Parts: sequence; structure tokens; C-alpha cells
Amino acid sequence: MTPPLSAPVTGSDQPVPVHDAATLAAMRIDYVQSLLSEEQVLRDPIAQFEKWFDEALKAQVSEPNAMSLSTVSAEGKPTSRIVLIKQFDQRGFTWYTNYNSEKGQQLAHNPHAALLFFWRELERQVRIEGTVVKTSAAESDEYFNVRPLLSRLSAIASQQSAPIASRAELEAHYDAVAAVAGDTPARPEHWGGYRLQPERIEFWQGRRSRFHDRIVFTRGADGAWSMERLQP
Repeated sequence: MTPPLSAPVTGSDQPVPVHDAATLAAMRIDYVQSLLSEEQVLRDPIAQFEKWFDEALKAQVSEPNAMSLSTVSAEGKPTSRIVLIKQFDQRGFTWYTNYNSEKGQQLAHNPHAALLFFWRELERQVRIEGTVVKTSAAESDEYFNVRPLLSRLSAIASQQSAPIASRAELEAHYDAVAAVAGDTPARPEHWGGYRLQPERIEFWQGRRSRFHDRIVFTRGADGAWSMERLQP
């Protein structure tokens, strides 16, 4: 009998769990830093997000702009990955990517998506759900042109999410692009921005004994936000 590659073996060649249920169950941290009350939360969820984002910057949270983006395929299968937010305002939350990537193809079939920020150092998370639209070509051009040159060349050279035979072939694509692109390469049409227009924003503050604070904002048909507390 050949044991799974990921599991150590005993003398009887039986796989030993790397993390058994008791070990995992005992892994817990009590959150005690702060609280979130209806009295202190701002009534505009975008303003509240900005407040928390600024506090994450001041707390030197590791990559506070990193967020999990979840999309759904045409077959209804969800997929998540980490992307970086590049702008947020009353219009929504913006990031940039290859439109032909897996997430781009999924958004073309289903424009509904979810974002998740987790700021461990502050024991906070923000969940955002809504509908995604592409940014204008002018916005995409503006951001593309301020990216570092090497990042612009990477965006041109990579057919994101498509299979490739080797790292050497990938780097050969990059070298070929770099040889002809010059210092001011134009943004390729397959690369640009997406903006999630929020319909639901939940602010989560960790509390002791898993009795967390959860306050959620929901946008109505008239565009106005309503607020309520959720049980943890």
C-alpha cells in the first residue's frame, strides 16, 4: 500500500493525519481589541470603509489593499483569489486585471461577485457584495500608464489563466514583448479595470468568545442604505 504523498507514515505504513481534529479544534484566538456599536458606526458604509481602511494603514496592516475576490462560473461553481484594490469611492470598489482571465470570463457570464478584506492585526473583516462592471477605457488607460514599466510589460506578455508549457516559455514571451515595446507601451485591449458596485457591505469586528459584532448595510432600490445588526 502506498500512502498519500502529503502524509507521513508509521512503521505499519499507515498514514498519520498531519493535523487531527483535536489539534484543529484547539487552534483559536480570542479577539479582544475593539468593538463595533450602532452608535459609533458611520451611516454611510463607504465612509465607514474609508475610516477602517485608514486605521488599517495606520496600524501597518500587511497589505491592507489585498482582498479576496469571489466569482461564479457559468456552471455555478465559485472561485476565489486575492487581488489588490486600486480605488474606492461612492461608485464602488475597483481593481485591474486581464479581461480574458478566468475571473474575467466568469464575470462575463455572471457579473455578481463578492469581495472580502481581512485585517488580522485589527481583528476585522469587511464583506462586500454587488454587481461588477468594466471601468471606462480612459480610466483603464490612466491606471495602466502609471504602473511600473515591468508590470505593464507583464500584462502585455501574459495570457493570464491560459496553460503554458514552462517558465522558460513564459519568460521568452516577456523578453519578446520587452524587445519591441519601448518605454511607453500602450494598454492592451484585453487588460483593464472592473468596478464592483456594492449592494451589501458587512463590517465584522472580532469579539471575545466568538460573540462578534456584525453590522450590515443593504442598498435599497432607491439607492439609500439601511443598517442592521446581525447575530454572530
